[in-house]
Amino acid sequence: MPELPEVEALREFLDEHLAGRVVERILPLAVSVLKTYDPPLTALEGRPIGPVARHGKFLDLGVGDLHLVTHLARAGWLRWQDPLPERPPRPGKGPLALRVVLEGGAGFDLTEAGTRKGLAVYVVRDPREVPGIARLGPDPLADAFGRDAFAALLAGERRQIKGVLRDQGVIAGIGNAYSDEILHAARVSPFKLAASFDEEQVTHLYEAMRETLRTAVERAHGLAAGQLKAEKKSGLRVHGRDGEPCPVCGDTVRSVSFADSSLQYCPTCQTGGKPLADRRLSRLLK
Repeated sequence: MPELPEVEALREFLDEHLAGRVVERILPLAVSVLKTYDPPLTALEGRPIGPVARHGKFLDLGVGDLHLVTHLARAGWLRWQDPLPERPPRPGKGPLALRVVLEGGAGFDLTEAGTRKGLAVYVVRDPREVPGIARLGPDPLADAFGRDAFAALLAGERRQIKGVLRDQGVIAGIGNAYSDEILHAARVSPFKLAASFDEEQVTHLYEAMRETLRTAVERAHGLAAGQLKAEKKSGLRVHGRDGEPCPVCGDTVRSVSFADSSLQYCPTCQTGGKPLADRRLSRLLK
């Protein structure tokens, strides 16, 4: 799933490549992708594209006085093409969900792999009309989001810190991969209760969060859209590396089920050498 660093890199890429261009046509190719109907997609045609913004994991293309907002979900992606194929795409065939054609022949496709569809596109007059944007918490890299604001979010949270970091209503933009990376950098168990952090631990986690995300954004800066997935994977230290040695201590990275996915962690760095119990598996064995 694209998270804050990849979506920020896509924002930069599109801001550079779309500035001053005019939308010629928009072709929806998957019934499930469009989440709004007023204004219609056709209202974007003939309008110039302005600045591209990011709200958490949402991309926001200003098109005239309207906004084309996209959430790539778990398996969505953006593919830039210059020029686009002359042959029109066929609806319902393959992963292609929506095509944006620009005057001059360039454009981009929104694609989604797999059978579980979550890619979402909205045409709105104000980005806050999108429910997912309206409920977003603060951006973790925003200048205004300081250590004390982070501490206030954790105070009273009886949930495990892994779930809190992934909750878009608490902090915007962090998903499964970077929450693993942040907790590894902070040497914190993903199952530690958020409200149990003392002042020093809050500071350490806040700094790990900012540094992990900032470094990932810097790595992705200037890359073409097609290079971002590989760059993300190459920079991860524990996420997706079950069974590999931890790059810090050499212990074996382990995996455990968490919510609707799995998490990876290093026992030596994060849990005092003790493997975490896979509670989903434990329930199945009862």
